Amino acid sequence: MTEETRGPHVVGRVGALLRAVGAHEPAGASTTVLGRAAGLARPTAHRLLSSLADEGLLDRDARTGRWTLGPELYLLGAAAATRYDITRHARGVLDRLARDTGESAFLSARRGDETVCIAAEDGSFPLRSHVLHEGIRFPLGVASAGLVILAHLPDRDIDEYLARTDLSERWGENHSTDALRERIALTRHTGYAVNPGLIVEGSWGMGAAVFDRDGRPAWALSLTGVETRFRPERHPELGTLLLEQAHVLSQLLQSRA
Repeated sequence: MTEETRGPHVVGRVGALLRAVGAHEPAGASTTVLGRAAGLARPTAHRLLSSLADEGLLDRDARTGRWTLGPELYLLGAAAATRYDITRHARGVLDRLARDTGESAFLSARRGDETVCIAAEDGSFPLRSHVLHEGIRFPLGVASAGLVILAHLPDRDIDEYLARTDLSERWGENHSTDALRERIALTRHTGYAVNPGLIVEGSWGMGAAVFDRDGRPAWALSLTGVETRFRPERHPELGTLLLEQAHVLSQLLQSRA
C-alpha cells in the first residue's frame, strides 16, 4: 500500500476535497482550484474527485469541468439533519434580522477551527456584500462570525488556537496574533464582533455568538453589507439587534428535545 492510498491519509484528503467543493457551492470549482485548496497535487486530486463522483458524492459539469456536491451527499445530509440541522429554528431569527435592518443575515456553525455558513436571508437594501454565502468556510478569527465565536471561547482555548495558527500569511497583518487579541478584547467588551472590511475592502460585517446547552459558542448570527451601511454610529443599534436575536436562538436551541 502506497503512502498516497493508506487509509488515514486518503480519508483526510477526501475530507479536505469535500470541504473545498462545499466552499465553492453552488458554482463549483475546477480540479486545480480544489487540489490547491486541499493541499494536493492535481493528479492526486483528480483521481480522488473522480472516485467520489463514481460513488455519487460529487458531480462534474461536462462542459466546464467544475465539480459540485452530488446527490448521495444530499441523501446523507438529509439523514443526519434530525441531529445537526438547526436552520428551521433559525429561519425566523434570520428573517427578523434581515427585515429590521435591511442587511443580509447569516447563520454560521463552528466546525473545529472553522466556521461554516449554513443559512442566509437577503435584506431589502439593494447593495450587498457577497463575501458570505452558504457553504463558505473561514478560520476562527476571520469574518465577524469566526471572530465572535473565538472571542467567547475560554482564554486557554484561545491561547492554544493562536499558538498553532498563523492567519496573517493568508489573511494579512490585520489577522496577526496581536491584532486578533485586540479585536477579541473589543468583542468581549461590546458582546458583538465587527469586521471592518478586512476580507474585502468596503464589505463590513457584525456578528453575535449563539450558545449550546453547555454554554459554548457553537454558532453565530451575522449581518453583512457595504461600508456606508455600517458606520460607527449604527454599530450599537445593529449590535443590540444581533445580541437580542442570538439570545432568542440560543434559548430555542437549548430547549429543543
